[in-house]
Amino acid sequence: MKDINYIDWGLIDYKEAWDKQEMIFKGKIDEKLSNPKDSNIKQDFILCEHPHVYTLGMHGEINNLLINEDFLKKINATYYKTNRGGDITYHGFGQIVGYPILDIETLGLSLKDYIWTIEEMVIRTMKEYDIICNRLDGATGVWIDSDNRNARKICAIGVRASRYITMHGFALNVNTDLKYFQFINPCGFVDKGVTSMEKEIGDRLDIEKVKEKLYNNFVELINKKR
Repeated sequence: MKDINYIDWGLIDYKEAWDKQEMIFKGKIDEKLSNPKDSNIKQDFILCEHPHVYTLGMHGEINNLLINEDFLKKINATYYKTNRGGDITYHGFGQIVGYPILDIETLGLSLKDYIWTIEEMVIRTMKEYDIICNRLDGATGVWIDSDNRNARKICAIGVRASRYITMHGFALNVNTDLKYFQFINPCGFVDKGVTSMEKEIGDRLDIEKVKEKLYNNFVELINKKR
């Protein structure tokens, strides 16, 4: 069983976190290429929060950002085109952003398995708060009421992988200010909503406890897989 390191970067600027990810990501790829039989690459489960920022995936549509640069400044937000999968999303205060930088090959996972595991981690964590979530056919992420017109996303997922090393990850709305989502078509959807744990429960959550539950559920799922 490989140890999975729990790392909390706290509140961190998006670009700073992206640069740190890239450094760790490239270091692990170099390590794997230099010694392909080495299965001791560190497995890092990184969590953090960001100030207001919109990020667009590699193949996302810029038209899904509904505001201009002047309005971004007005709402104290920034924007980045990234190298992850997925379309546009928002990160901000009260949202848990996860950047697992893992060698999923060592964990026995395909990329599809890995994304399923991230979704399942969130679904199980939400169940601990009596929030019933599920998947939506044809879309990554975790949803509530995915089978009807009230479908709303509580967690977005966008991943990059090379040589089975992962970066970027997921964004779970805990105590998130949802009004910032009105300035985008979240994940490219125009007919589905966005929600948060706070909105579903009607009360603010202890975000540190949610982080711990996410990590514990992830480790449990990985242990069962191996």
